[in-house]
Amino acid sequence: MTQMALVIDLNVCVGCHACVTSCKEWNTSGQAGSLSDVRPYDADPSGTFFNRVQTYEAGEFPNADTIHFPKSCLHCEDPPCVPVCPTGASFKRKEDGLVLVDYDKCIGCKYCSWACPYGARELDEERKEMTKCTLCADRIYNEALPERDRKPACVLACPTSARIFGDIHDPESDASKAIEARGGYQLMPEWGTKPSNHYLPRQKTASSCGSGSCGCKSEESASSPADAIEYGEPINLVDFAIQRGTPAMAREKALGKQMDSGKLNLAALATRVKSVFARVRPAATQEF
Repeated sequence: MTQMALVIDLNVCVGCHACVTSCKEWNTSGQAGSLSDVRPYDADPSGTFFNRVQTYEAGEFPNADTIHFPKSCLHCEDPPCVPVCPTGASFKRKEDGLVLVDYDKCIGCKYCSWACPYGARELDEERKEMTKCTLCADRIYNEALPERDRKPACVLACPTSARIFGDIHDPESDASKAIEARGGYQLMPEWGTKPSNHYLPRQKTASSCGSGSCGCKSEESASSPADAIEYGEPINLVDFAIQRGTPAMAREKALGKQMDSGKLNLAALATRVKSVFARVRPAATQEF
């Protein structure tokens, strides 16, 4: 059975909220309808979001760290929100494993919200309907879009490629490879809901700058698979998730190769690509 899901790399999420704003924009204009912002600027703001980023501080100086944790519906394989719905508005789609809501049937009773242990459901105060992440179900199958753009809005908007989208039941998918290579884990598996979304754990590496958490390494680091990209081997987004911590120049060369192969979303990463190319291949910046 196909199970589409997100794999989020906590090692490189910078808490920029690009995923939050892109999700809000797409779903407000998509099939999910208008997502309300009742008091967007008041002291007690209220709005409907499918995706949020929670930020935590851990440790003590000089070993303090900031952790950004994106969270949305986890599209559980055994979702507790589905059986409690009295009208059948909440359902799990067989063909791709997405947990969705039929807004025509929803009566806003909040049973699904109470049943969800992750707090992923939100009541739209204007429509009086329960809303949640759909993994952009109205986008990923939209043939009017270029194939490279048939991904959730949050994935396309992420400037650090921290989000990977794919079928976690397909061992050849980028999502499955990243989970296997980095030990991807589920959120609160003890609830028995079998969350489909996975998180790639944060890693601390010994670095040349001495911070230990910046992700860079000394030049004496062993050669990584990213170096092989210069010799014509294929690359995709999962390589960045697997090879976090490789020397900065190797990552930049890999990024350039990925752009050339058409696998990089330039709309989301144009600024980053320009800065990379200015150092790696100055002549290429003339194309922008």
